[in-house]
Amino acid sequence: MKHRILRPLVLILLLTTLAAAQDVASFEKRITVKKLPNGLTLLICERPEAPVFSFFTIVDAGSAQDPMGKTGLAHMFEHMAFKGTDRIGTTDYAAEKPALEKVETAYAAYIAERDKSVGRDEARLKQLEKEWKDAIAKADKYVVSNQFGKIVEQSGGQDVNAFTSLDETAYHYSLPANRLELWAYLESERFLHPVLREFYKERNVVIEERRRSTDSNPIGRLLEQFNAAAFEAHPYHRPGVGWISDLNSFSATDAKKFFDGYYVPANMVVAVAGDVKASQILPMLEKYFSRLAASSKPDETTTTEPPQNSERKVALKEKSQPFYIEGYHRPDYMTKDDAVYDAITDLMSEGRTSRLYRALVRDKKIASFSAGFSGLPGTKYPHLFAFYAFPLPGHTTQEVADAIHVEIERLKKEDISDDELKMIKTRTKANLIRGLGDNEGLAAQLATYQTRYGDWRELFRSVDRIDKVTKADIRRVANETFYDTNRTVGVIETVPGAGSSGEPGSGDQAALDPGASDPGTSDRGGAR
Repeated sequence: MKHRILRPLVLILLLTTLAAAQDVASFEKRITVKKLPNGLTLLICERPEAPVFSFFTIVDAGSAQDPMGKTGLAHMFEHMAFKGTDRIGTTDYAAEKPALEKVETAYAAYIAERDKSVGRDEARLKQLEKEWKDAIAKADKYVVSNQFGKIVEQSGGQDVNAFTSLDETAYHYSLPANRLELWAYLESERFLHPVLREFYKERNVVIEERRRSTDSNPIGRLLEQFNAAAFEAHPYHRPGVGWISDLNSFSATDAKKFFDGYYVPANMVVAVAGDVKASQILPMLEKYFSRLAASSKPDETTTTEPPQNSERKVALKEKSQPFYIEGYHRPDYMTKDDAVYDAITDLMSEGRTSRLYRALVRDKKIASFSAGFSGLPGTKYPHLFAFYAFPLPGHTTQEVADAIHVEIERLKKEDISDDELKMIKTRTKANLIRGLGDNEGLAAQLATYQTRYGDWRELFRSVDRIDKVTKADIRRVANETFYDTNRTVGVIETVPGAGSSGEPGSGDQAALDPGASDPGTSDRGGAR
């Protein structure tokens, strides 16, 4: 009991001592925002605690922007952004360029024959496939494999990585402060002169990711079908990694067209945080990033998902651990009630004192884990607030569903306690401070809020919005959202012969993390 009392006190003390250094006013003195004439936004945060810096580049286009028939392109280009430029990754680009063009010509001929619905000539198809693969082999002779990643790592780069979500694509790593100009050159160069070398080899890597994260993963298969059931019209029904038929069809030419449409300066935000001085580095950043040609921000108008008027259900019978998930449609992140949904997430899921953990795991002992969160499968557009649970051996998905519904009904009928509301608000402030604790997290959050709201200050205003949430707000939003005809259900029912411990694997929970990319879409550039 003594520890339970001390933890909130320690948290409040931490907030009190750090708040002065983590408010908007203190950051305004250290942050410089510059929108270049070509439309790209630069954000610089001075944080001279160690001679290093981190960056976070966001391209405001993700898998929801994939063209029909070419799902997976956003993710595919993320892979290709590590393949180098006309100067990096090649022994002779003057010779490599026409060789790559011949690959595309040969592939187009192969696909045209392969996809004929009538009159396909199998002998000709084999010949065209051979010509395409021969063209690839000739182009590969000029490749210096993974040179981009090696340059970064040999210069002291750490955490070289990228991810693609349904909403965006992001690139990030950290470097010593004296390598900032090298970074500015590399980061601008790979978007100024990208070369899609080794495209079809890398496409096979993506296909293998799909097999690993979805086709051979019961929860991956369920989530793919669950999202498709919940979103009949909106692009959120697409898998981020892509449908297999599309992965086996799209070309480097298609990827370049996607790049040309979405990787434009007006659609990008680049944040730098660390041991930098804006007055010194801004001219340098302008020099490199101003080289990107100006183009208007792409039209991202999408089909609006119509209101759901009946419960939908996806059920998989698998020789695997049982699993339960349900999702309710909610507005996008710009809704005035977004902070209320955040408060409900905290109440239901934050730690071992959360309502779902206490009810399903600690008290009823019917689940190994249970939580609820917003952000499935994205947040940019209207999305889902989801609840899920991993039933323990001897317990069913219906048992955990009933227990979750008991907790939802409590939200709808009873006000939460004063202590619960106070702790939600205290934890929100603590989580903000933790997120600003290192250069990586700081750059990521600043870039994200600048992209989504057009103003990084909204990161701090989110805490103010949580402070204004009332008990009545939580009851109202729960009643407006959590009702059966707005619900999509997904279950994995274990068939005889399954060997399950009842414990969720780390990959299973990662797939449900609203802050993570789709399964299999986070890639370390230096690893290939």
